[in-house]
Amino acid sequence: MAGVEEIRAAIAQATEKAQSGIAAITQASMQLDEAQSALLNATRGSTRAETSQSQALLAEALQALRGVQTTIQSSIASAEEYAERL
Repeated sequence: MAGVEEIRAAIAQATEKAQSGIAAITQASMQLDEAQSALLNATRGSTRAETSQSQALLAEALQALRGVQTTIQSSIASAEEYAERL
């Protein structure tokens, strides 16, 4: 069985990787936000249903990414609490 310090080190490594995942999601969110702005500018004045649907889907994707970030942050907090109690 692994010692306490080994467990803490493994948890620290896992949380570091999770933080990297959050950073990647942040970057993806920024790209999607730019895509949404570009799409809005390109389709301004259009009354086609596809344009509003596309905008809504991008907004939904951005919201989902924010939810994923929150979930990962909660996971990190739980893992760090566990490590502190060892």
